[in-house]
Amino acid sequence: TCFEMAIRCDSRGLVANIFGFVEACASRFLCVFLSLPVAVGIPSRMTETLITNSADAAIVSSPVADGLVPARQTRRSAALALKTHWPEYLMESAELALFMISACVVTAVLEHPASPLHHVFSNSFMRRLITGVAMGLTLLALIHSKWGKRSGAHMNPAFTLMFLRLGKVEAWDAAFYAVSQFAGGAAGVLLSLQLLGPWLAHPNVNFAATQPGMSGILVAFAAELLISFVLALTVLVVSNQSKLSRFTPYFAASLVAAYITFEAPLSGMSMNPARTLGSALPAHMFHALWVYFVAPPLAMLMAAEFYVRAGSARSVYCAKFHHANNQRCIFRCRYMEMKRV
Repeated sequence: TCFEMAIRCDSRGLVANIFGFVEACASRFLCVFLSLPVAVGIPSRMTETLITNSADAAIVSSPVADGLVPARQTRRSAALALKTHWPEYLMESAELALFMISACVVTAVLEHPASPLHHVFSNSFMRRLITGVAMGLTLLALIHSKWGKRSGAHMNPAFTLMFLRLGKVEAWDAAFYAVSQFAGGAAGVLLSLQLLGPWLAHPNVNFAATQPGMSGILVAFAAELLISFVLALTVLVVSNQSKLSRFTPYFAASLVAAYITFEAPLSGMSMNPARTLGSALPAHMFHALWVYFVAPPLAMLMAAEFYVRAGSARSVYCAKFHHANNQRCIFRCRYMEMKRV
């Protein structure tokens, strides 16, 4: 295969070939999907008539008492949500797929015994550090992409659930986001399997699966709970400060890089049920799946409650990681208010 021919090159050629191939595939994939909204006449800027109905507009602009906004207030139907917001759903799916492709490729070239880089970086801590930096940069690139700016770059059902609880996401949008995220996670691993073949299935790589470390399941659960809580609370605090909001992607990416470097030996570092399931399906690793389906959503809901009790749901302005752009926003958005604060 083409991949088997590439591994005969030196380490620099191997990395260049792999990432060049992934970049070409990703670019073509992005071009095709990004052309879809234009083809059907969907504008890139936010327009209230496309995003909300008359009932929605009143909710978006009216003052909210301290507490949480019920997501069902707008009574948006599933059909309407799908008709108007399907581009964002596809973007969420594609973003997590690309993230998983990056995770699989980086894990394979660093962990497979036949990879030259595995021998160059023989220290496991150094390999985790490189993986952390690579995945942090991947997350940063996806958040700053046109898709990430438009969909909000959640790429995680736990984040979407948190913003649903905070009244920033419609119920049907949250449901379709979650379905898209799970589909994207699985698709990314399957595409990686086509690219990497047996390398991805090797026990050292194991489909980039997240699993509890030597300390056991309870430690993994506690670790996932802690890192998910810290990430969610950091995002809420930083993204809702007018002077700091533009740095939200960098805070999130830095935490992801640090978690992979230092926390991965405890739980594999997931914080994302869709990311974990995407790898678990082909790896047939389900014995601790509940950890990654319970701890991250629970922790992010706890972070939301903590943030609300420390201030107000009114102080949550939107559900995007990057909002300083001209892409439309499908959430209950008050970003312009924050700019005036």
